[in-house]
Amino acid sequence: MTAIDLPQLNVSNVDFGADEDAMARYKEEGTARALAMDNRGPIRFTADGALDPAILEAYSRHGFYIFEGLVGREELDDIERDVAHILDRAPATKDAPLDKHGRPALGADLEGRSFRMVKPLSDPFGGTDANYGRHPVKMLEPDAPAGAPDYVVHVLVGSLQHSDACLRLYSHPHLLAIAEAINGPDFTPFNEAVWVKQPRLGGSVAWHQDGWTHWDAPELDEGTHGFNSMMQLYGCDAANGLWVVPGSHRLGKLDVKTLRDAEGTDRLPGAVPFICGPGDMAISNRQVVHGSFANTSDNIRVTINAGFHRRKSVLDVRSGGVHNEVTTYDDAYIRHRSRLIMYGVDARRQRFPGEAQYTYAPLADSAGEYAWTPDAKADIRDYNLHDIGI
Repeated sequence: MTAIDLPQLNVSNVDFGADEDAMARYKEEGTARALAMDNRGPIRFTADGALDPAILEAYSRHGFYIFEGLVGREELDDIERDVAHILDRAPATKDAPLDKHGRPALGADLEGRSFRMVKPLSDPFGGTDANYGRHPVKMLEPDAPAGAPDYVVHVLVGSLQHSDACLRLYSHPHLLAIAEAINGPDFTPFNEAVWVKQPRLGGSVAWHQDGWTHWDAPELDEGTHGFNSMMQLYGCDAANGLWVVPGSHRLGKLDVKTLRDAEGTDRLPGAVPFICGPGDMAISNRQVVHGSFANTSDNIRVTINAGFHRRKSVLDVRSGGVHNEVTTYDDAYIRHRSRLIMYGVDARRQRFPGEAQYTYAPLADSAGEYAWTPDAKADIRDYNLHDIGI
């Protein structure tokens, strides 16, 4: 059971599709492959404090890594309370100004959209031109169960302004050490979100590769478009979790539609699911082919997401249009957006005073300017309008 209030459904009427047995085998085989891989375990550091090179090598080879037990129970409880509040204050339905209690919905007074809602078990982007057309194939859309709402929360963006617990997690010293190890000490933010896959209702995310600006760049390599971190509040499995095609991040821009057409289904060969317990944090290269199926299982997935870039991939690049308005990411823009890391470090210091703090090198000379206070909370209002999408 969770602290999150979920719709009560008549699950006997769920239609899993004609190839339910084939899908069950696909999930079972994918799970076995995932658990046999050498890219999971607790975080490890060398004697001088660097992330274990074996972890970086496995991440580089596969395109993802799962850090088991990175977040403890006390912090998970904080996050769960905040997520329960967020969902309780979500719009009553898509684009509604009020929540289910008749109050102004969370974020209704913001310039940027906070909640993205989808029809139950649907694929909102597959086979469309949305997001630069990077979701070229549509996923299977099972029939929704009886009593399902018209729309369910899919993702909350700009999550750090809505949850102190998410802000604190964002500046977890181990997460920031991972970002430094992969992207260098001058790494930059990307964006942050809370993804929700409600049981028997959660929509899918069609197979795709992230990124759109640098595929044809002569300096393109496996890390050009950054990575996402995904902390699992309740864990995830083959039914409700993200799936990836290992190693695909090293192959440049792939034709996902051709991959799908070769199989005749949305079950891409060789893909593996994230298998995580509560508090595990997965990191995934944004160039890896990835996606997720509609959640027809009984288990909720809540993923606390944060992404990071190399500075050289974003400095003076003109981009946006998916995560933010089209603009040029100059030094002042990056520095302003990076203040969220500093606010998070101080918020974490206040909540966990005995924990070692991370020092973020690009703003270390002005750390005293970023105390987490009520004024600071007002300062990050609509901060995600300045995300750094590439």
